[in-house]
Amino acid sequence: MSADLTQLVTSLAQRARVAALVLATTPTAAKNAALAKLADLIDASHAPLLAANARDLASPEAAALSPAARDRLTLNAARLKHLAESVREVAALPDAVGDVLEDFTRPNGLHIRKLRVPIGVIGIIYEARPNVTIDCAVLCLKSGNACILRGGKECFYTNTALVELIRRALAETAASPSVALAKEGRLPVDAVQLVPTTDRAALTALLKLDTLIHCLIPRGGESLIRFVAENSTIPVIKHYRGVCFVYVDAAADLAMAEAITVNAKASRPSACNAAEQLLIHRTVAEKFLPAVARALVAKKVSLRCDAASAALLAAAKIPYSAATDADYTTEFLDYIIAIRVVDSLDDAIATINRDSSNHSDAIVTADATAARRFLAEVDSATVYWNASTRFTDGFEFGYGAEIGISTDRLHARGPMGLRELCTHKFVIEGTGQVRA
Repeated sequence: MSADLTQLVTSLAQRARVAALVLATTPTAAKNAALAKLADLIDASHAPLLAANARDLASPEAAALSPAARDRLTLNAARLKHLAESVREVAALPDAVGDVLEDFTRPNGLHIRKLRVPIGVIGIIYEARPNVTIDCAVLCLKSGNACILRGGKECFYTNTALVELIRRALAETAASPSVALAKEGRLPVDAVQLVPTTDRAALTALLKLDTLIHCLIPRGGESLIRFVAENSTIPVIKHYRGVCFVYVDAAADLAMAEAITVNAKASRPSACNAAEQLLIHRTVAEKFLPAVARALVAKKVSLRCDAASAALLAAAKIPYSAATDADYTTEFLDYIIAIRVVDSLDDAIATINRDSSNHSDAIVTADATAARRFLAEVDSATVYWNASTRFTDGFEFGYGAEIGISTDRLHARGPMGLRELCTHKFVIEGTGQVRA
């Protein structure tokens, strides 16, 4: 590994650590002012941002992307407007830092408080997703964390342009990253840094800086996330895949079930919260499946079916293909859905717990007892009753944006917003107590 790259990445992390110590005690008003400035800069910078994005889209790396990945890479005026709005929404959120989680006094008189505090330095590793640059940076800033961003080579120019805007916003009040600035309400520019190279060796070096970086959050395909998790000496918060299910129960409102299924699959198939699997209770399959199949085919969705659903679609003369075993655990990220007929709620729950990725799963039913069993027994980060899985998203949950969606079971699970970017510390006040 190049010593120069190791030194480069180490220097980024050292500066981030200094910035994080400042940011941890920066007043909320100062953080919000920088975010407001950033939102205005995004609104005023459509032309250079779109030019940088066009440069990325014209690269050989972008040409090799799948349609879904290229869609994630592409910026337009509407998406830039949404980015600016998400920044403003984060600025408007209550600051999680300093929240009192517990407050009690022990019999010996010790006053103990458990306070929410920033994690410190967070590394974000992602692929061709320019929105991640803004979402992660602003959530880290608002929660008092410094961040080091390492985007994919397909998005290098777009990410560089976005980070320049973020640092400009910080520079409005930042003179130098000294601890004194925190009391003056100033923000250190090094609170947000972009790894300025796409060399894989820089990523490898970053993954080993466990004395300077406190947490890594990879966002992207399964291969990227596994690489980070398997090679990092730093704690990683992650989800590998989004194999999400919609189960249409015997007591479902079938019109509602059709609308939810089509939305969950076809509104944005490249999203990790898109439905990849459809389970249908046998008692409603004959009536429901042809109707929902026609609606899905009209949205250009390919249907991969088990024997029972294939027989129903063949009778209705609706095109389909036979599913393979692999289809039932695949994150397609495309206009494809796998369909199975199940005999009971028990079968549906067992199938989801066996084959899903524990990300987002939904039941459509008018039976409250069945719904509550599903919500309690399906072992996923987010579970829905009569709603689309597409709502698993920080913006939709009112977080303004999200740092990622975790299917881990420690520290954070589901969409991660400001509170999930904090840890806690205990503050103990005494009057001279000593332990016997």
